Amino acid sequence: MNSTSRRPSNIRISLTLTKSLTFHTKFHPQFGHLSVIQPAKDLSIKEGMENEEEITGEINAEISTATDQLGVETNEDPYHNQEYLQRKLYFLLEHLKKMHANLPEQYQMRISFELLAGLANTLLNDTIFEIVKGLMEIQHVTETHLMQVREKVENDHQLEVKQWESKIQDPEELEHIVALMKIKHGKNMKETDMKLVLHLDQKVKDQQSTLEKAGVPGFYTTDNPKEIKIQMYLLDFILRLSRLKFEPNSR
Repeated sequence: MNSTSRRPSNIRISLTLTKSLTFHTKFHPQFGHLSVIQPAKDLSIKEGMENEEEITGEINAEISTATDQLGVETNEDPYHNQEYLQRKLYFLLEHLKKMHANLPEQYQMRISFELLAGLANTLLNDTIFEIVKGLMEIQHVTETHLMQVREKVENDHQLEVKQWESKIQDPEELEHIVALMKIKHGKNMKETDMKLVLHLDQKVKDQQSTLEKAGVPGFYTTDNPKEIKIQMYLLDFILRLSRLKFEPNSR
């Protein structure tokens, strides 16, 4: 995968399919107290989106190309023989079974041996790992952009409060104005947070769709939290396997 100067150099080992729990904890009302300060002018989620869309567009094009290539494997690969594939399949499946054994029991029951075997078979093609790495890049770009959006909102909030503090000399009047601002800001911040969550949710669907098209078992578009949790574990399996080196001649 070719890199550009605009892409992050350090890709965090996490995917949007984690439902970005850090983001949800900070953005979603049901996860606790939210900031009550909001900027004087409402900040659109689309502000500054051009750079994100440009970068993710490039990565998505590469993912699409990789996905298309999944169905055009040939026997020109010297390792593309039955013995090699059997050894690699055993290697992948054995590691998947070990990872599966360490899951909470409730999820062990939800991820069947058939699913693990299907996943191992799919991962015989290293292109899947490249697709996942591309999705990780998109994750990083998206998270960086959304954090910048929220930080700008918070900074503008603080600036507005300071502006009022410099204008109003009467303590009681200032206290009244700040109280009104906090009410307005709290409502606007919740709206901003929900926009960010919806943006992340769309990224989840995009990734689910991409992995489904690539033929990765267990992936399909869903909003079901339990199903998404299973997909999170499957992605973790894939990422951990991508860091392992398969030695075809080892016994």
